[in-house]
Amino acid sequence: MRVMTARVADGKIDVGDAELRDGATVAVLIPGSSGFSLSEEDQEDLELALSEIQAGHYTDGRELLRELRGLTGR
Repeated sequence: MRVMTARVADGKIDVGDAELRDGATVAVLIPGSSGFSLSEEDQEDLELALSEIQAGHYTDGRELLRELRGLTGR
């Protein structure tokens, strides 16, 4: 997975020179009233986090909840 920015031109998403295969599924986040935005630094941090996840360096959400419940005695 990779993170990139694009612009809308004539109602279509323009990804510039980026190569995307036909039929690829992409996620589109639209900044606006929700206040969503990524600085270049935020985008770099997100790309790093995604590469760490792909390398298997993450904590599964269910496991994290089990650990937290163990800390609280629940």
